[in-house]
Amino acid sequence: MSGALVLCTGGGIGDVLLATPVMRALHARYDRVVALTAPAHRDVLAANPLLADVWTDELPFPEMAAQIARAEFDASLTTWATLRSAALPYVARVPVRVGQARRLYSGLFSKRVTVRSEMGDRTTHWTQVLLDFARAIDCDTLDATPHFYVADAARATLAKTLAEMGVREPYVLLHPTRGIAAARERWPVARLGELARALRASFGARVVVTGGGDDRAIAGAVADAGGDAISLGGRTSLAEFGALASGARLVVAMDSGPMHVAAAVGAPTVGIFALQSDEPDRWAPLGPRTDVVRASYPCPPGHRKETCPDFACIAALDLAAVLAAASGLLARGPEPGA
Repeated sequence: MSGALVLCTGGGIGDVLLATPVMRALHARYDRVVALTAPAHRDVLAANPLLADVWTDELPFPEMAAQIARAEFDASLTTWATLRSAALPYVARVPVRVGQARRLYSGLFSKRVTVRSEMGDRTTHWTQVLLDFARAIDCDTLDATPHFYVADAARATLAKTLAEMGVREPYVLLHPTRGIAAARERWPVARLGELARALRASFGARVVVTGGGDDRAIAGAVADAGGDAISLGGRTSLAEFGALASGARLVVAMDSGPMHVAAAVGAPTVGIFALQSDEPDRWAPLGPRTDVVRASYPCPPGHRKETCPDFACIAALDLAAVLAAASGLLARGPEPGA
């Protein structure tokens, strides 16, 4: 039996999820595909039926390399290259090692791929960029849509949480954060609360506000400003968020990992890309019904999500554009077979 290892240990939730088409492509040549990811991202892949196993990268380097060596993989593919992720399959003597070119440690890969964005491409979606790594070993797929699989246990746990919170369908999901720790204290919750009220008025459904544990305060503040909205900030795991999104009438989310999860479970998903420096062509949510709201606020040059001092673009968010995108998705209805 032939096997391949996918190392997706860096980046965030979205980076790992957008690598799932690569795992699908590898099945063109390999019977057994295993993913190695960070412990915090295991839920992104845990229920994926295409994977023979999901390992977490938490052992000391020699032990992790030995585990890889024992599995006798024929190939490895590193979607987020660091010195450690490049060195692990090299030390484990995996015969074919695909990874990124133009890095100091790229010599550890036997096949090196130049990332398109480094050659000036700013519009190709990241799933296609990652599939270039699979194509380097003659693997490809016609379905480049990321998929997030929700386990029955997550659905059962979520059902209990919703019952406790008094949430009944239909509901609209609002994910108002981007997971940027440095920006939490200055996140424009008032405008996002206005968005929650506008979603309630436009679609006649209860608004559920979500966020990770670190975003509990923001989610709560947005829900408080949103009238009868309910906050589940910090109350769901990523797997349970996937279940929550799959049952939503609509998901509106800032550009984030949860935005990609919502699209990947098939929810009608509007992604908000508020900064001029955001790249919606590259990072748009992919799924059966998705749309994006592009930046309209004139951000000063150099303002990026990691460094923006005030997020004035979100404080001035074009609510009409968000509602129009959401209405368009719901009017379009599900695609045949979706």
